[in-house]
Amino acid sequence: MNSQELLALNLPDSPGVYFFVGPKKEILYVGKATSLKDRVKSYFASDLEETRGERFVEMVERALTIQHHTTDSVLEALMVEAHEIQKRQPPYNTLGKDNKSFNYVVITDEEFPAIWVVRGREISYGSDPELNARFVAGPFPHGGELREALKIIRRIFPYRDEKCIPRDEQMDPMHPRACWNYQIGLCPGTCIGKIPSQEYKRTIKRIEMFFEGKKEQLLRSIERDMHKCAKEEKFEEAARLKRTLYALEHIHDIALIKRDMERTNNDEIFRIEAYDIAHLAGNETVGVMTVVEDGELNKSQYRKFRIRGTRGKVKVDDTNNLKEMLRRRFTHPEWQGPSLIVIDGGIAQKNAAEEVLRELDMTVPIVAVVKDKSHKAREVLGNPELALTWNRSILLANVEAHRFAITYHRKLRSKGFRI
Repeated sequence: MNSQELLALNLPDSPGVYFFVGPKKEILYVGKATSLKDRVKSYFASDLEETRGERFVEMVERALTIQHHTTDSVLEALMVEAHEIQKRQPPYNTLGKDNKSFNYVVITDEEFPAIWVVRGREISYGSDPELNARFVAGPFPHGGELREALKIIRRIFPYRDEKCIPRDEQMDPMHPRACWNYQIGLCPGTCIGKIPSQEYKRTIKRIEMFFEGKKEQLLRSIERDMHKCAKEEKFEEAARLKRTLYALEHIHDIALIKRDMERTNNDEIFRIEAYDIAHLAGNETVGVMTVVEDGELNKSQYRKFRIRGTRGKVKVDDTNNLKEMLRRRFTHPEWQGPSLIVIDGGIAQKNAAEEVLRELDMTVPIVAVVKDKSHKAREVLGNPELALTWNRSILLANVEAHRFAITYHRKLRSKGFRI
């Protein structure tokens, strides 16, 4: 496709899901947007290769047309996007990605189903006996976005999570204890027997329908139940269903809109890797790598390094230690690559890291976090646009790297290790 063909599509300035369609009518890519018009237009920018990579350039060139489905909210668009990706497995959504790191929503198969958020590595599309899943929604690449979505859904449909123990499973079912979420209106009271299993499962079924993008069908179902309750003079239940209908028709997803607007043009996960060194006067030196993906810590991706270049009592040499750690990190092509590298230190450490990347013929932006005497961030050296856009994530990754390095070093020291 080209930009002229895009104009002819006349995409709306509203939330929804878009589909890049190939010459054989196959779905190449599925995405969601706060504004379909603006998001799809970004794929035809002159700097597409620099901002999104060769893969997306190839996709746009292969696409015959773009289809779209409008939604009433960004929340609905998020649900439809995940459902369509799971159903269709579009090649440009999955190519080169580690699906095990994506987030999924699991609904358990039990008397009072619970809703969990898990990583792809923890499930097997509903076949994992420990999770005992009856329903799996996803993938959701952005963990923070999913958490915001679940906050909205839970206010409409209160549900049980893994912290809420049903009354019949509590140690003292005769004197059950209400969970915190019940007290703030986010749990329907499975923990204290406030809701029958059959009624609760109806709520769970409605949540499943919402995750499947069946909003219209869901609205009709709730409306039918509301009229039935009114006819049977169950006015309290009818009023509750009316409030649910209103909430679904007037979804407040400002937090999701903000997250979508703040994200860069890159539809990929933005992965920040931060590095730090810990030692005792140059002795027993260790290094660590921490990972922040789209503003969220991903502790399963953390890595530890025992620095080999320092043995016994030697002078402190943080730049060479850093170089060794980076060289060893990039001998692992099976690890997902970073979008941005964060170094603890000043210009010397930044230059050292850039030297290693030149040796390896790699191009990844690097920023360095300069600390004051109190070891608090004073400034961020490097690309000013990246430093501003990802400031919170950069500082989060840096602080976490320092904490992780100190913890690792103390643990090894307590064991009396020697390199």
